[in-house]
Formats: sequence, C-alpha cells, structure tokens
Amino acid sequence: MSDYLVIVESPAKAKTIEKYLGKKYRVKASMGHVRDLPKSQMGVDVDDHFKPKYITIRGKGPVLKDLKNAAKKAKKSLSCRRP
Repeated sequence: MSDYLVIVESPAKAKTIEKYLGKKYRVKASMGHVRDLPKSQMGVDVDDHFKPKYITIRGKGPVLKDLKNAAKKAKKSLSCRRP
C-alpha cells in the first residue's frame, strides 16, 4: 500500500511521475477534467459570495469512483493542477 496519492490529469504523466517519486507514492490520472460548471443554469451562486456549483462530467463516474477508492487507501492525497 502506498503512503501518498498524487492525482494528475494525464496517464502518461502519471507513469512518468510515479517512476521519479518511488514506492511510497501512487500516481493516478483523472483523464482530464472530472467536473464542470453546469451549462443549463447559472454556474455560480451570486447570493453566496459567488460560490461555484459544480457537476460531474458525463462519463467520468467510474474515474471518480476509482480515484475515491485510491484516496481512501492512501494516508495522504495530493492533487496537482495547472495554475
């Protein structure tokens, strides 16, 4: 079991990063974005300091389930996002 989970977008990056980090780290790919703002309604709540309302992108359910299971098994989870 790995101590740390790192989540990146690309499967190719996940394999490369996992080689550098070593056995204590498990690197998983999210295969791109997994959630987005809804298109059919306002994506932010203007009454609650413009808090975003996210929805899961269709077809990403299995990916999210896999990432959640991996996060439960890890001692600590890290997510790497582009600025």
